[in-house]
Amino acid sequence: MVLRADLHVHTRFSHDCVTKPEDLVARCLLREINCVAITDHNTIQGALAVKDLAPFTVIVGEEISTAGGDLIGLFLEEEIPSGLTALETVHRIKDQGGLVSIPHPFDRLRSSVISPEALEDVLPHTDIIEVFNARNISNKADERALELARIHGVTGTAVSDAHTLMELGQTFATLSGFDGSSQGLLESLRQGT
Repeated sequence: MVLRADLHVHTRFSHDCVTKPEDLVARCLLREINCVAITDHNTIQGALAVKDLAPFTVIVGEEISTAGGDLIGLFLEEEIPSGLTALETVHRIKDQGGLVSIPHPFDRLRSSVISPEALEDVLPHTDIIEVFNARNISNKADERALELARIHGVTGTAVSDAHTLMELGQTFATLSGFDGSSQGLLESLRQGT
């Protein structure tokens, strides 16, 4: 089974989004997105709500505001509090068997981007880097992220970072099916486009 996966999507549970979970599910079905990670800011409530509604794969995630900038945890069972160091946040993600993703690492128009110091701390523990984020204004930010992923042998992905229904489905990764596990997704991402 081929998956069209978007691993960075928001719902109304984020402070900067008004998308209702039921509307997100309907839009995914319309755009044929059949694997989505809901990564609301500092909460997993939206992900749990979408998971209860969706007839497709939903990964519970969270975009976490660390003391060193944003990180995403995927395959979470419990919320991770904001304000921790980036490295402590990584440990809490890993303790849940989750994957660590670095969102929009070089988009300097966002004040929440991970700092160079925090990036250096977490890079050895990173599973995924967003090498294309549809909300980045500058192609240079994506080019730098792709280069970082290549140099460090980290899996890259393309995401919409959708905060509106219109953005959902603009960008996605195409993957073969996976077994529903974090490691299964990572392996599928490595083989995908």
